[in-house]
Amino acid sequence: MVKQTIDGIEYRLKAPRDLTFIRRYGTVFSVIDETGSGCICFGVGKGEARFFIKIAGADTIEGEVTPEEAVRDLKKAVDLYTVLKHPALIRLIEHYPEDDLYVAVFEWVDGEGLFDHWNFDKYERLGIQSPNERFKALPAEKKIAAAMSILSFFETVAAKGYRACDFYDGSLIYDFEQDHLTICDIDLFLPAPVINETGEDYWGTKRLKAPEEYQKGAVIDEATNVFTLGAMFFDFFGKYTEEQIRQRYQENAFAPCTPEQWTLCEDAYRVLLRATMPDRGKRYQTIHEFAEAFRRLDEYVFK
Repeated sequence: MVKQTIDGIEYRLKAPRDLTFIRRYGTVFSVIDETGSGCICFGVGKGEARFFIKIAGADTIEGEVTPEEAVRDLKKAVDLYTVLKHPALIRLIEHYPEDDLYVAVFEWVDGEGLFDHWNFDKYERLGIQSPNERFKALPAEKKIAAAMSILSFFETVAAKGYRACDFYDGSLIYDFEQDHLTICDIDLFLPAPVINETGEDYWGTKRLKAPEEYQKGAVIDEATNVFTLGAMFFDFFGKYTEEQIRQRYQENAFAPCTPEQWTLCEDAYRVLLRATMPDRGKRYQTIHEFAEAFRRLDEYVFK
């Protein structure tokens, strides 16, 4: 591992790489160098203009793919941000090759990632809440607004004939000052039809994966994405012990919180139970059907 610095900001790579070309966008003020995608990401600004720059092809310290695969994946991903354009989705400005690298430039979004694993040690060391914990502590109506925004985006995804892959709280940025949610990472979304060709290691966190996302040869469809969102919303509005979370990883299976751990009304609990049924035939079969069921809930009650 090597440590490099640009504009006073330190970042790490497996091998040295000159990335100073990003100064054409201004001064670097932040970096994320621990992504599994094999990309390194910078916040860069000049005056009032600020950008989020994602670079594939450098040998990153936590990359789960080779630099060449990261370039391939980013090239495939950039078109998604145009095809699936939505008010909740981060805006792509431009993308291009830079020598053997590939660069995607997005409009900067204020807020904090809801699963910034690279800072977990810091939160524990300082005894402060992580963004995920802060989000879960928000009033129900603010989290409901965030959930509605995600549902609206997923309706666009389904209408365009795409399926979500590897969507989780790490795909979300929340601005706590403006109470605004942005979806920031859809790089692995795919046009239908989609088949799980990798089996148990299909992309996604075990906290949210549907049963078919562990089964080689299984179809990944809208009912799969319904499960993902239902599981995510259980995390938004339910409470889990550390042991319950560990069990999801150990057993390769999502489990809903108990009714006693639920913070909304009983009808909302039943809607999410149906969304996360292990038997995909018993779930809502489309994102729109699930979204409509969620929207019809006219009362949210704290317990």
